[in-house]
Amino acid sequence: MPDRVTAAVLIIGDEILSGRTQDTNLNFIAKYLGTYGVDLAEARVVGDIKEEIIASLNALRGRYDYVITTGGIGPTHDDITADCVAEAFGVALEEHPEIIAMMQSRWQGELNAARRRMARVPVGGSLVRNGVQGPPGFQIGNVFVLAGVPAVMRSMMDDVVPRLRTGAVVISRTVRVEGAGEGVIAEPLAALARANPDLSLGSYPFYGPQGYGSNLVVRGRDGEAVERTVAALIDALAGIGATSITRVDA
Repeated sequence: MPDRVTAAVLIIGDEILSGRTQDTNLNFIAKYLGTYGVDLAEARVVGDIKEEIIASLNALRGRYDYVITTGGIGPTHDDITADCVAEAFGVALEEHPEIIAMMQSRWQGELNAARRRMARVPVGGSLVRNGVQGPPGFQIGNVFVLAGVPAVMRSMMDDVVPRLRTGAVVISRTVRVEGAGEGVIAEPLAALARANPDLSLGSYPFYGPQGYGSNLVVRGRDGEAVERTVAALIDALAGIGATSITRVDA
């Protein structure tokens, strides 16, 4: 079985937990990493609470190959991500001269204290390029600290991926079953899952014009095994009474 490369996302901000801001970054990061064979294995959302951010970061960075954080690197008092990352790694924060130079050029004058907060990087960290506007993010160890603003975060991801150890891309195939619920699909699906432990088999139910149905998804890194399992799944479902069993992707 090919080597698996894993990542976690830590979404930081009270505004996400309150519902005031809808997170769209997780979906983008998961798909983006997937195209390079990096599995997003866990995601957490934490508020602007120092102890919770540090505890979550330490747990995730010890468990997975990479951690990507989003949010909390702006100029306001509640932007505490850099402080928390530095404490988690046991290093100091220092103003990065390259960021200071960027901001002085942009704002044409002396920087106030709020703006200087965005120039702080943990000692030993390296910058993550921001191709949109404003200061960059940073990397320290296996942790990448990115902005929460979606357009900025996406730009930063372009500088993150070249630094990752990538893996074999996961292949995904879907069989759409209409006119039959999960109650009759479950047994043949479970039997195939037991017979193919290196693959992921999932059922995603829906209700449509033909009544209950489900999209059955087979995922794995071994393309031949995925194809064999899809064919076996279609054969196994032939007698369940569904009105339609259709493979919906090539």
